[in-house]
Amino acid sequence: MKIVSWNVNGLRAIMKKGFEESVKALDADILFIQETKMQEDQLTEEILLKELGYTLTMHSGIRKGYSSVAVYTRIPVDAIVKGSGLDVYDVEGRVLEVRVGEYVIFGIYFPNGGSGEERLAYKMRFYEDLLARFVQEKAAGKKVIITGDFNVAHEEIDLANPESNQKTSGFLPIERAWFTKLLASGFVDIYRQRNPEEVIYTYWDQRFRARDRNMGWRIDYFVLSEGMEDEVEDVRIYNELFGSDHCPLSLTLKG
Repeated sequence: MKIVSWNVNGLRAIMKKGFEESVKALDADILFIQETKMQEDQLTEEILLKELGYTLTMHSGIRKGYSSVAVYTRIPVDAIVKGSGLDVYDVEGRVLEVRVGEYVIFGIYFPNGGSGEERLAYKMRFYEDLLARFVQEKAAGKKVIITGDFNVAHEEIDLANPESNQKTSGFLPIERAWFTKLLASGFVDIYRQRNPEEVIYTYWDQRFRARDRNMGWRIDYFVLSEGMEDEVEDVRIYNELFGSDHCPLSLTLKG
């Protein structure tokens, strides 16, 4: 089973930038999308990707052109759950949950905390409430996979300019401490575990042509329940694929 995650920064926009060809190349069984920035009534046949064998499920926020997530599936799944179950977050369309056998796979667009103290507080509540969900599923014996745009670079290796971003949301001590807490709760950042010294990014600020200079951030992850490491055949970051200010990443499980 191959799972891919990609913050597309607008699903309608990326359709004009070779998205279908990229999806073919990625060859995902389950493809999580963040920042669709669209509603279901804006869907077109092109976006559905039926010719590639996919079924699309969307969880859109109330505010048009903002946030929202989706998942393309081309394998049988037991259930797809829209939202976190908490209205305060679900009005923004941030969480999808796919259940396949013993796996619970979360595709999440975590909030950005950069627009003031109130928004940072919202982000931290989101972090804590979702962590409780992850731990609950793990305690119930499920194999938990969390992917998406976490909106935090965990360590200095995960961004190009750690010194100048100490007070920037996405690299604040409180945000980084939550990611450390997530891992301490029985989870693994599988890409970093397998590539402990690799400098690689998943997001580049378009305003400053940061991708041209590879001045980026690694803020998109696959985080797994501890004990699943031997099930992982491959984990990749596709920083050669364009179309968004983020690049896709994948996790392939054996069998």
